[in-house]
Amino acid sequence: MICTKKHRLNYTEEAKKLVEQMTLEEKVYLMSGRTDLSNSIAVFENPDADNHYNSYPYPACGNERLKVPNMYFCDGPRGVVTEKSTCFPVTMARGATFDTELEEEVGEAIAREIRAYGANFFGGVCINLPYNPGWGRSQETYGEDSFHLGSMGSALVKGVQKHNVMACIKHFAFNSMENGRFTVSVQADKRTEREVYLNHFKECIDNGAACVMSAYNQYKEKYCGQQDYLLTDVLKNEWDFDGFVVSDFIWGTRDTVNAANAGLDVEMCDTHYYGENLIKAVKDGRVPESKIDQAALRIVRTILAFSRAEDPQQYPRNVIACVPHIQLAKKAAEKSMTLIKNKDNVLPFSKEESRRIAVIGELANTENIGDHGSSRVFPPYVVTPLDGITNLLKDAEVTFYGGKDIKRARTLAREADTVIIVAGYRHDDEGEYIAPADGIEGFTKPQGGDRKEGLGLHKEEIELIKETGAVNPHTAVVLIGGNMIMIEEWKDSVPAIMMAYYPGMEGGTAIAEALFGDVNPGGKLPFVIPKDERDLPQLDWKADKAVYGYFHGYTKLDHEGIKASVPYGYGLSYTSFKISGEAVRVNADEILASCKVINTGERKGDEVVQLYIGAPKSKVLRPVKALKGFKRMTLLPGEEKIAEIRCPIDKLKYYTEEGWVLENTEYMAYIGDSSADEDLTKISFTI
Repeated sequence: MICTKKHRLNYTEEAKKLVEQMTLEEKVYLMSGRTDLSNSIAVFENPDADNHYNSYPYPACGNERLKVPNMYFCDGPRGVVTEKSTCFPVTMARGATFDTELEEEVGEAIAREIRAYGANFFGGVCINLPYNPGWGRSQETYGEDSFHLGSMGSALVKGVQKHNVMACIKHFAFNSMENGRFTVSVQADKRTEREVYLNHFKECIDNGAACVMSAYNQYKEKYCGQQDYLLTDVLKNEWDFDGFVVSDFIWGTRDTVNAANAGLDVEMCDTHYYGENLIKAVKDGRVPESKIDQAALRIVRTILAFSRAEDPQQYPRNVIACVPHIQLAKKAAEKSMTLIKNKDNVLPFSKEESRRIAVIGELANTENIGDHGSSRVFPPYVVTPLDGITNLLKDAEVTFYGGKDIKRARTLAREADTVIIVAGYRHDDEGEYIAPADGIEGFTKPQGGDRKEGLGLHKEEIELIKETGAVNPHTAVVLIGGNMIMIEEWKDSVPAIMMAYYPGMEGGTAIAEALFGDVNPGGKLPFVIPKDERDLPQLDWKADKAVYGYFHGYTKLDHEGIKASVPYGYGLSYTSFKISGEAVRVNADEILASCKVINTGERKGDEVVQLYIGAPKSKVLRPVKALKGFKRMTLLPGEEKIAEIRCPIDKLKYYTEEGWVLENTEYMAYIGDSSADEDLTKISFTI
């Protein structure tokens, strides 16, 4: 039985009775994390699978006397960050699949492994929206579009909670800077706040998320962990959220009284401001005990509901990194591969004609699965791109070269039948930012952070591609990274470009299979690639103040009439598709868009039909078009399917100070396979 909101609310009266029996000290104990990280410098400096940040489930909450189970926290957007677990592609890669059914399967696999570790809480549903793709931690989220974030995040929530693991969505809210994350105060107007930055959180709440994690940053000069507006007014009162709120770890709680009064229910992962400090604040009259009672009720009710729900299966230790889960990680990587360019159909490479293969670029021989912060997974093994290629083409002569000497790289490329250049980022280029200034005594080596030198490749990689790419017409560039990478400077130097993101433990296998045709790429970009990075919103990553505007990504380019280098939602295939018969029908409470999709090529392949909607005659400023639905489908050669996409009419509303408004006006539906005008059919309708 899935632990839905309705199921959870059934435990309200029992939870109230238990809370009434608790002393003040017991109630505050529920609200306090119990992990001591004071002697854990080594987990940041020299982590390994047995000794790293998040290497075991963190305990919190619980009451032994009254038999309220503990909450045991596991992190990990790309897998369970505990011991040696299955490492899936990063969330951004899974966003590129545009496949909610697959994401729900990933959620189930992660939950099974959490249960096998003896835990019951997943802190890895990251749905923050990157205002600028240089945000180091944006690899942990699904992309730049709020609707897409809400859809994919809700799928992960559903999958996780099928196995009675509490799913926690994070970081609430406006968290999309790393270097300044502890100090920056974000400003946004009300429409931007609700339509762009909070909507996807509400979608996940409406789909049953049990928990919310507050963000480190400030919103309008107040830390999110003590934001009564966000945590109580919006989340608990307006959205009727029934679960509980936890702080981000260590620095996510800044004050005892303000945090407790604002509605922060649990201080994680250890106790600095709650515990004895909170007990004293209540006794001194600075925090009403009613606030403590409310937090205790939410915690107890949620934990009881999940602990009492019937499990769909058992969870022995051998489900951790089991073969089916690893196969699922490989499938997710395969479905995420996004073919950006394929001039003259140079891809897929012919196995028979690829007798000598040059693999160039240090990242080809690097176990590169994402950042080294709190989301880092330690899988039992990692397949690099070089491993994947050599494993797939066992009879070929595969030569690897890092690429420092461009003259040598050119020679190798000239002499090869096939050239594969792997370029992009590593954990030291982008990721969760941890630095000495963060207050960890003895910690000296900074790691991660926002992108330091713009949004393009490293200069030496650009030079390598430009000099080497022109030597051999059978050349492809594979990009590794957690978000958009600029390609304008070098894209004409090579015939083929494929985005692989950080593809997880089986990523090298998926890359090789996609390059040589065992897998037909079907991923779509979950971000836009501009011709000039200055066309995107600009941020100072170390600023104390930042203003987030209404437009970003593809909506900003559309609004300003700027053509993208590669549009949002774009991705090529080794087959071809024809979309026809586009139609839109308005029902009582939803928009139903439909079209016919035919695979007109000679290979099995996946297509993602996308629905965008705009309001060209709106009384207020709105996006030219915004994603409101998508459908991924697999078709055999010659096969024809009907794609139906349903969009609730509520999704067409805009926000005002008085609430959400649905305009009775003309709307424009755009149906196609990317956000580019040339890839879309327009159909007007009225409401």
